[in-house]
Amino acid sequence: MSVKRRNHGPEFKFKVALEAAKEQQTISQLASEFSLHPNQISDWKKQLLEKGKTVFQPNGKQKSQTIQESELYEQIGRLKMELDWIKKKSAIFSR
Repeated sequence: MSVKRRNHGPEFKFKVALEAAKEQQTISQLASEFSLHPNQISDWKKQLLEKGKTVFQPNGKQKSQTIQESELYEQIGRLKMELDWIKKKSAIFSR
């Protein structure tokens, strides 16, 4: 019988990592409490301490990156429109 892989949400990961960072219980105690492997808890704790709360957001993307991407796509669209307009006007003058 195969074991189904579990996916944990960012809130759960943050909760477990925060408990590990508090160091009120050992990693082994937390592992048995949350039914996780101790290495997983250690990894989440390390990520939390290095990157903060944003580390467990889906796809690892931050809101500022998404905003910057949308601004860049908008600029690309404007530049493409200007290039098409210039090509159209230059075709008229080259005749």
